[in-house]
Amino acid sequence: MPNIRPISDLRNYTDVLKDISVDEPVFLTKNGRGRYAIIDIEEYEKTRAILKLMSELANGEKSGKEDGWIDIDTVESMLGIKNNG
Repeated sequence: MPNIRPISDLRNYTDVLKDISVDEPVFLTKNGRGRYAIIDIEEYEKTRAILKLMSELANGEKSGKEDGWIDIDTVESMLGIKNNG
C-alpha cells in the first residue's frame, strides 16, 4: 500500500524519511493532491539508468529504421567478436 502523507509532515522529516525504502517511496500531497515523491537514492539511480537505456534503445531503433539495419555478422565484425555458432 502506498505511503501517502501531507507535505506538512515534513516539519518532522525524520518520521517521513524512516518510511522510505527501495520500491517504497513516500508520496507527499499539497492541498489534498499528489505533489512530490521521495524515493531512496538507489531507486532514483536505478530509474535514471533505465531511462537512459530506454533512450539509447529508442535512438538505435530510430537509426535502424532511417539508415537500415546491420546484420549480426557485420556487428560482430565491427566489434571484433568471432561467431562460434
